Amino acid sequence: MPKERAEVRLPLEAERVPALRAALVAWFVKEGRDYPWRRTRDPYAVLVSEVMLQQTQIATVLGRGYYGRWMERFPDVAALAAAPEEVLLKMWEGLGYYARARNLQKAAAVVVREHGGRFPESAEAIAALPGVGRYTAGAVLSFAYGRPAAIVDGNIVRVFARLFGWDGESNGPEGMRTMWAWAEELKDPEHPREGNSALMELGQRVCTPRRPDCEACPVREFCVSAGPEAELRPRRRARREVVAVTEHALFAVRGGRILLARETGSRRRGLWRLPLRSEAAVTDPPLAMLSRTNCAVTHYRITYCVYDAPGAEAEAGEEWVALGEAAVLAMPGPVRRVVDGLLAAGELG
Repeated sequence: MPKERAEVRLPLEAERVPALRAALVAWFVKEGRDYPWRRTRDPYAVLVSEVMLQQTQIATVLGRGYYGRWMERFPDVAALAAAPEEVLLKMWEGLGYYARARNLQKAAAVVVREHGGRFPESAEAIAALPGVGRYTAGAVLSFAYGRPAAIVDGNIVRVFARLFGWDGESNGPEGMRTMWAWAEELKDPEHPREGNSALMELGQRVCTPRRPDCEACPVREFCVSAGPEAELRPRRRARREVVAVTEHALFAVRGGRILLARETGSRRRGLWRLPLRSEAAVTDPPLAMLSRTNCAVTHYRITYCVYDAPGAEAEAGEEWVALGEAAVLAMPGPVRRVVDGLLAAGELG
């Protein structure tokens, strides 16, 4: 018979838990930042913000206007469900991880089709939406509906590991089981919205990966790591080995058209890019390099070299696209920046 797992309990005396919750909420009420998704109880708007903030920093989502533009273009599930894919991807352009946008649209379609356009309110129905995992379901429940729900993200993992002295691998199976068990015990039955927001913001602003500001921490009296020990936690599994890749792309413009290629594969399906060639194709005979940039995609570190190739011929999957049309096609962020920069510099073939 399989060995039963021991129950995971919060390493804090039960009588101190209310005081910890109260300290978090009091700090957030006084210090919490004003984000647009915190001004609404619309579950769809909350879902959009949570999905955008997966793998993307708040400064990018807000500073570059992604959230505001999205909500203006797709103000409700009906508008998003009906949007053409090319419009959807263009609105997401530059955020990366495009499956997030597609899953948002799939979730909107389910709400329209199966719930009459009314966002579901049960934990089970929310968790059943495409692309909605345990964390996102808890976020919608607590931030939109004001219901006690556990959430665990990278910031909360760091806060918990330091607060309660977790020395195991925080991102391993046992670590995540522990973090979720602690989150369940700590969820605030009276102030779920503020309590969860406080935990997340504490990790973003105070209990940071480097140089945490322990002096400013509202729950320092509960923390076993305050001081020099803080940066030693959490421990994480070793990341995947970084793989270096060099891509050779052609910049071919003539007759008011640019040569582009359709992306293949599920991750970037529907996007466009500059056509790629082998190293031999751009060095024999040698083509003039127009730009060389570096970018990261998951564990890949890509050196992106773009060459002047006005005489290029289209290959399978490639098309000559009018420059005006190319401006509204969705491209991966690094490609868009290179194309726009070269066109602005007058590289027109």
